[in-house]
Amino acid sequence: MTSEELLVVLAAVGHAQRLRVIAEIAGGRMYVSELARRLGMSRPLLYMHLERLEKAGLVSGSLELSDSGKALKYFELAPFDLHVTAETIATAVAADAPETVSDTKGTT
Repeated sequence: MTSEELLVVLAAVGHAQRLRVIAEIAGGRMYVSELARRLGMSRPLLYMHLERLEKAGLVSGSLELSDSGKALKYFELAPFDLHVTAETIATAVAADAPETVSDTKGTT
């Protein structure tokens, strides 16, 4: 994981509403309208939060058709185990650094 990827995950979980979304769907997948009702949140706002969580790889969404033919967007948690330590951060930063290449031009 690079530092940029780590920052995306940390930003995703660094918001109270997104933590509520994760907690709500921890019990199983749920379609957006039901999730919005349970959280007392508008669907556009919920979609914004779900997009951040999905970009971070913490949730995944899929479209399904109901028996009546209506398209429903379901979200569920992706498997994740988040541990942030000094080593996690150091490894992420090291993954960003370009490999050291010896440049012989201009050396004396």
